[in-house]
Amino acid sequence: MQMDARKPRPPVYDVIRRNIRKYRKVRGMTSAQLAEAVGLSHDFIRQIESEKTRYNFSVETFYKISRALDVSMDVLAQEDEQT
Repeated sequence: MQMDARKPRPPVYDVIRRNIRKYRKVRGMTSAQLAEAVGLSHDFIRQIESEKTRYNFSVETFYKISRALDVSMDVLAQEDEQT
């Protein structure tokens, strides 16, 4: 029996939340600015980005965030190979 040497893949929500935080910082936005651009509360954005809370979000929210960050949804869902 052959062992798979690859690391297990993180859940897609974890990948997306890390990428939201990453691209928000690349754009020089605070979580409050992103919240305002998306029409959500600052606390809600913080919960989405939090590794501890692990708050799940709708596809509509994911789409709005992707538009506000000017990053496609597929890029936000793409796992970083270095992780």
